Amino acid sequence: MPPPRPVVLITGAARRIGAAIARRLHADGCDLVLHCHGSVDAMEALRRELERSGGSVQVLQADLREPGALAPLVASAVARHGRLDGLVNNASSFFPTPLEQADTAQWESLFAVNARAPFFLAQAAAPHLRASGGAIVNLADLYAGTPLRDHPLYSAAKAALVSLTRGLAQALAPQVRVNAVAPGAILWPEQDQDHAAREAILRDTALGRAGTPEDIAAAVAWLLSREAGYITGQVLHVDGGRTR
Repeated sequence: MPPPRPVVLITGAARRIGAAIARRLHADGCDLVLHCHGSVDAMEALRRELERSGGSVQVLQADLREPGALAPLVASAVARHGRLDGLVNNASSFFPTPLEQADTAQWESLFAVNARAPFFLAQAAAPHLRASGGAIVNLADLYAGTPLRDHPLYSAAKAALVSLTRGLAQALAPQVRVNAVAPGAILWPEQDQDHAAREAILRDTALGRAGTPEDIAAAVAWLLSREAGYITGQVLHVDGGRTR
């Protein structure tokens, strides 16, 4: 009898990097539980695409800013599949918060999605991941260590996620590994049209080019795999050498 297919919950999976992670893990033989918030049409298209090649794809919709929405995502995944082997906290909220304009609502929104949700999803997933010997991968950002101008709250929230990654690695050891991936220039923000700034970023990148969502997906897949079985509490910078 073949071993059961690993089950992985991915937040923010409808588009961009999240969709690339979903495609990679599905190709690697995982059954997927894919979360989205507002990108319902894109998620449905991705579900149809993935299911054409077999395997199970479950779609769940929730606002990660709502504390009561988090544990039910994990419960729904386990209710359908009977197990959980991986959690990928990919969902992110990103917008500028210049010092003079930032307010408490922006603070709450950025920290809720980028830090609070990953923590409490990990809390809900912990017993199931312990049972399966699973792993968690959080999507951090190089700006956690070198804050982005006019984005102090986003940068601080991602710094909190890095710290939570290390704290969760301690709390869940030895059964569950917890790591993070910090992307560099992969996909430009959809509202960003500053071509000069983009060129400056690429000049500061050792490899001289942007990466791809597939680069991030490969890193996530590796950290979830048994090949990374002696790695926990780490932040893997996939940034073309920008943080060298």
